Amino acid sequence: MSFAGGGCDCRAVRYELRSRPLIVHCCHCRWCQRESGAAFALNALMEADRVVLLQGTPEVIATPSASGKGQSISRCPVCRIALWSNYAGAGEALRFVRVGTLDDPDACPPDIHIFTESKQPWVVIPAGARAVPQYYKSAEVWSAESLARRRVLLGK
Repeated sequence: MSFAGGGCDCRAVRYELRSRPLIVHCCHCRWCQRESGAAFALNALMEADRVVLLQGTPEVIATPSASGKGQSISRCPVCRIALWSNYAGAGEALRFVRVGTLDDPDACPPDIHIFTESKQPWVVIPAGARAVPQYYKSAEVWSAESLARRRVLLGK
């Protein structure tokens, strides 16, 4: 069953999310700002097996990351749009899907704003939104369902 569909600008690559995300991050770190060319990155964290390719094959590009462990960015080989990333910590098991590539990005609003200490000064985080200066402990933020899925993902 599909939760949401998405893809690149030229439609050479299409995918679908088979469930709701574990969590959606709005990351305001300077690394994400540089990498996205925007004030923040909006990523839906998904188990890789729940991100199903329907069409095309993304090109995987290895890039550095703030952690020093690097990341792999999956891009359309035609229009070069970044569709998702995999970070070294979870390897291929967890994808950070770019919410802006969803057909209906409104389906995945941010659950939490992270690294707000380095946000652009003109960005206003909505009143009542969950926000932290840096990162957080998953056990304190994620839903019980997402934590259970995470345990399965990590084999714990």
